[in-house]
Amino acid sequence: MKGTHRVIVESRKVKYDFVIKRNITILSGNSGSGKTVLIDLIRDYRRYHSDSGVFLSCDCDCRTIDNEDWERQLEEISNSIIFIDEGNRFLTSKRFAELVQKSDNYFVIATREKLPMLPYSVNEIYGFRKSGKFHEVRQKYNEIYHLYGEISEQNMIDPGFVITEDSNSGYDFFAELSKQKNIKCISANGKSNIIKKLQESENIDGTKLVIVDGAAFGSEMRDVSEYLDTIGDVVLYAPESFEWIILSSNTIPNTNVTSILQQPENYIDSKEYVSWEKFFTALLINQTHNDPVWAYSKRKLSNVYLSSKVMRAVKKNMKLIVWD
Repeated sequence: MKGTHRVIVESRKVKYDFVIKRNITILSGNSGSGKTVLIDLIRDYRRYHSDSGVFLSCDCDCRTIDNEDWERQLEEISNSIIFIDEGNRFLTSKRFAELVQKSDNYFVIATREKLPMLPYSVNEIYGFRKSGKFHEVRQKYNEIYHLYGEISEQNMIDPGFVITEDSNSGYDFFAELSKQKNIKCISANGKSNIIKKLQESENIDGTKLVIVDGAAFGSEMRDVSEYLDTIGDVVLYAPESFEWIILSSNTIPNTNVTSILQQPENYIDSKEYVSWEKFFTALLINQTHNDPVWAYSKRKLSNVYLSSKVMRAVKKNMKLIVWD
């Protein structure tokens, strides 16, 4: 399944209108914010259609599953958007993660818990809020919004210390970039170690820049965000992935991926790529595998990617970060 899909769900009392563009979307937020109401309306529509009093519009099927016989249901559903409410015990199971990663469906999961076995994006975690759009009538409009802000909301950032989630090629690149700036860069060796590394670095002066693969960092975002709220001088930078950064620099010869980067959702098959991070890695490898100079390896970065040309292009793209 690919592309963007607009979902409109409406009853006499409430209306939802939003767009899904990745295989995993998380609906979070406090109890009573509207997550369960949305899923109940979709379930009612599936059972009773027009007799439910619910209007549902989407270019693909919208389905719901719950604890009863969930595995069989999931294996039988195809090319649909599957909505799952919090409280279903299977959400944290290894088997559920396995089936999601092999599925050609999109998933919208209402949960306030982290799902560490699923690689979902920091940009696809949403909350609901009431909008004034229908203020003068009885119907309430539930608008979804990104729970976590982006680095674009910050002022210019002059890092004095860098922590990367990556321990391979991404670390190699930012270690060199940090060396040129005469600051230290360390690897957290995985997304679950970010807070630990920040705690170990609390006595280091200057702004700390934490660089993670945003396309798969969603499960850690709540804990990291809450921790960042308790300390100062730390900025989280969460691009899709290091490979996305390199592709966006437009420095690799004989490659043209502009249209893909502009609308990746139209190219990424959810059954083939469980996360956009996996897709951009495969894209960079495929685009360079015939070039002995530029051939990309995730494990060890070729020296050509550390050239001044690539460094300048990446620094230009990371607009709000001062590297010079």
